[in-house]
Amino acid sequence: MILETHEDDYARLLLGQAPRDLRPTDTPIAPPEVLAMLVDLARRVEADFSPAAWLIVENGEAVGLCSVTKPPQNGLVEIGYGVAPSRQGRGSAGRAIADIVRWARTDPRVQALSAETSTTNLASQAVLTRNGFLRVGERVDDEDGPLIVWRCSTQ
Repeated sequence: MILETHEDDYARLLLGQAPRDLRPTDTPIAPPEVLAMLVDLARRVEADFSPAAWLIVENGEAVGLCSVTKPPQNGLVEIGYGVAPSRQGRGSAGRAIADIVRWARTDPRVQALSAETSTTNLASQAVLTRNGFLRVGERVDDEDGPLIVWRCSTQ
């Protein structure tokens, strides 16, 4: 399940606490510097588009985050996601991305979703493939190295 994030969700995560009435995982969803970057990203995206991010929730536990990575252009919404290391490999990301695809198909502003994965992240590639994303290209990022670009039509 996904829940739209609020600023106080990030504040709690930055304090090492679970947001809302959710239970925390035994490992953080992301390091503090990544969470701080996601707070800034959500603020920038929310200036033009909402929702900007979602908590990934499994069995009453906040296990991950999914974010719009930049303000959408021409109906294309780029997303990124991550799950706490101790909760990876349990299907949480796949279920969350399925929820994002369902949401996108009901929002007339969204014509397609886009995501990027490392060329070595086979698990994330499988999540996207199972949810209808097609490989549409590759690029090299200065920080992340070689990436595969994925797209899923919502029309």
